[in-house]
Amino acid sequence: MDRKHVAVYFSLDQPAENAAPLGILENRFATLFEVRRLFWPRFENFADPKKFDQGVAGFLGNILFENFRVFLELIPRWTESPVRVAHRRTADSESFLDAKFLSGIDTLIVISFDSLRTQQQAQTQETAAVRDFLKDPDHLIFVCPHHDIGNLDGVSPDQWLSRQEAEFHHHGDPAIPPQQRFGGFAASLLQGLGLQVRNRFGLHPAKAANGEPAPLVITAQFDRHKLLNGVSTFNLHPHLPHFEIGSESADSIEVLAQQVIDLDAPAHPFVQAGNHRFNALLQTTPDFSPGSLLICDATTWSSTAGGLESLQRFWRNVAQR
Repeated sequence: MDRKHVAVYFSLDQPAENAAPLGILENRFATLFEVRRLFWPRFENFADPKKFDQGVAGFLGNILFENFRVFLELIPRWTESPVRVAHRRTADSESFLDAKFLSGIDTLIVISFDSLRTQQQAQTQETAAVRDFLKDPDHLIFVCPHHDIGNLDGVSPDQWLSRQEAEFHHHGDPAIPPQQRFGGFAASLLQGLGLQVRNRFGLHPAKAANGEPAPLVITAQFDRHKLLNGVSTFNLHPHLPHFEIGSESADSIEVLAQQVIDLDAPAHPFVQAGNHRFNALLQTTPDFSPGSLLICDATTWSSTAGGLESLQRFWRNVAQR
């Protein structure tokens, strides 16, 4: 088996996320202080303000990025190669998704946890580099935004509050504000590649009787890379996006896996429209490019929302395909 080389690219502009005005609820991460208060006493190990920034920066550094630590530790064990990790912008540096960064990589995972408020956009040279990367049939890219909660596009003003209340009660996470929209970098990258896919809503996934995630609905004939061999579930993150495929891309994208929605959760417009499952893993067709591009939620690489045994099988399949 050829040794694989994996890169993980976080598209956040951390200074811009940290600078979100705390007087506004919408479109920002929670602060560490808010998370401590909402989930007390779970995070009281971060209570000392002399050691831990109590703002957004403290949440990102001590909770969000830590959620991916297990994945980043396991990948080098399976590939016997160091995993290349980059952050788009920190207080000290910036890194772009260009040809230099992609050199020597077989598998790229783009974690697009950037809030739309920060207006992260893939530059022309970045899109071109990714397009060139996909010319190799052995190359794999995962583009991974998170949820889009409280989006009011197309909703009449007199329905704004009731719509956001419905979405809030459906996912049930008190740390999420009325509107929290992620994945601008992913959206711009996909658009630049000619793919019309939207990460919509924040849907509450169903549990099995034993408390584990409900089984995925898998279209096995599309699993050309055997990524879902031995994989039965993803995770139970309380607000997961539906990846809606635009009509222009219907011939370029396959639905590889769907996740079941918790129908006992409070009503959500997507469910009321007759949908009981959401698209959880998409894959481009062989006609789109020699290499494959897949789309899934950013938390698919996180170890904090259940289903870890099955998730780790998925991670290993990706690393050792």
